[in-house]
Amino acid sequence: MKTLIFYEKPGCIGNARQKAILVEAGFALDVRSILSARWTPEALRPYFGARSVPEWFNRTAPSIKRGEVNPDALDEAAALVAMVADPLLIRRPLIEYNGNKMCGFDNSVQSEALGLPVPATGSEVCQSVNQLPCPPS
Repeated sequence: MKTLIFYEKPGCIGNARQKAILVEAGFALDVRSILSARWTPEALRPYFGARSVPEWFNRTAPSIKRGEVNPDALDEAAALVAMVADPLLIRRPLIEYNGNKMCGFDNSVQSEALGLPVPATGSEVCQSVNQLPCPPS
């Protein structure tokens, strides 16, 4: 069985949907909390690959919604420092599989790396039962 590491925000319905897709595709999941992992800039950076810095961010993070963090104004070093300090800023999920590290769940590069069809639009969106963003932790 194919095993991958899946960093999630515990309780996130969007991450639950993503995990179900992966299990249905035959993956065994080593599920970990993105919030309790001990991130460093060096450990976090490989998950973002060639994506631009603004693409690294979870745009529904409370500090972004309140205007305290502007992902479009940060360089790589500042973005990583901010994410280490507040893991809710990290675009989820973070996935490690077969030597590859990736973020997010709605792009063709990740789907190709995992051997999945490109997810339907919205598979990355974190929503509660009432269709609202997941509550902050």
